[in-house]
Amino acid sequence: MRLALAAVSLLALATPAHGQSLYVEAGRLLDVDSGDVLTGQCILTEGERIVAVEPCGPLPEGATRVDWSAYTVLPGLIDLHTHLSDTGSSADLSDPLKTSPVDTVLIGARNARVTLAAGFTTVRDVGTYRGLTDVALRNAINKGLVPGPRMFVAGAYLTHPGGGGELNGVVPNDELPGDMRLGVLTNRQEAADKASYLFDQDVDFLKLIATGAVLAIGTEPGEPELTEAEMRAAVQVAAARGSYATAHAHGAEGIKNAIRAGVRSIEHASLIDEEGLAMARDHGVWLVMDVFNGDYIDEVGTAEGWPEEYLRKNRETTQVQRDNFRKAVAMGVPLAFGSDAGVFPHGMNARQFGYMVANGMTPLQAIRAATVNAAQVLGREGELGRIATGYLADMIAVEGDPLADVTVLEQVSGVMKGGQVFR
Repeated sequence: MRLALAAVSLLALATPAHGQSLYVEAGRLLDVDSGDVLTGQCILTEGERIVAVEPCGPLPEGATRVDWSAYTVLPGLIDLHTHLSDTGSSADLSDPLKTSPVDTVLIGARNARVTLAAGFTTVRDVGTYRGLTDVALRNAINKGLVPGPRMFVAGAYLTHPGGGGELNGVVPNDELPGDMRLGVLTNRQEAADKASYLFDQDVDFLKLIATGAVLAIGTEPGEPELTEAEMRAAVQVAAARGSYATAHAHGAEGIKNAIRAGVRSIEHASLIDEEGLAMARDHGVWLVMDVFNGDYIDEVGTAEGWPEEYLRKNRETTQVQRDNFRKAVAMGVPLAFGSDAGVFPHGMNARQFGYMVANGMTPLQAIRAATVNAAQVLGREGELGRIATGYLADMIAVEGDPLADVTVLEQVSGVMKGGQVFR
């Protein structure tokens, strides 16, 4: 890797260097709005922001040159569906219970580091069994205590007892520790109360479990769980707090319930029907469809002896989800990037790009899904997802041309987040 700041270690950069100025020489600069690839461009940063994108010239006074002239430079990637602060999927259902909250945060710190190194400078973390450990991890990253992506966190799953957001099949659920059941609810008032509690704990958004889950014992992906009224109550609390809710929803009816309740995005959307696709398009609701990890679950889960119930549900949803992704692309439904990292090892997030292209997207559409589109879902379209003046200085460098072969994004050569070079 040919980087001017390559000698600076990742751990040394865990503490922000305020006020530094960098002058990034881009070999090829991808404009994600137009799809144009520009040459001879340099990007000047001051602190955490971009202050100029211009033809390269003399090194500005006080700036340090970052030589990415051998690479294609594009905005830092955004993954809207991760589980950093969690133990990950395995054959042992009891792992989250056996792992303390402190250990869960430490595992999350490791996951955050490899995610950032893979070029994902921002993530939306959509839930953890150990409630609020994602808040602690986000705060540690923001304070510069550990390196990691910019995190937006949900704190806990809002779910019915025994539903898709519970740790089922280990011990009776009422014997689980309280921090694993922060979002369990049974009616509309409890939905509002639990939502308010989570915002009081400084979460960024809400995660609603609208249907059963593939990776939750005793639930079926096609079956509705939270009611429309319960979800609407939570959405109203989120709106009052200046935020929003997203819904885990595989099944067609649960998806439509969530859209009617006012969520901003739908996670998975595996079994969405034509009516649901049209509703999402017409209401501007984003679909965040994890079209890669079905292959990982089938291959690795089978080899490692994951529960047969998981494997069966995965087989029943993988191809139909991809078929519906292709339909969504053709219909112009809003789509954004979310991989479900944590089901597979963190750092492999970019493998999803190839699957998105194989299922109907152009490389540019897939890249936009993980930049400008994802920023819009987060409500941060004015500061994330583009390399432009005034935006946060998040960018990556890759060898080759991602518009010709999107899989080059799986091997990132340089990473900058907030004006700091991490790789």
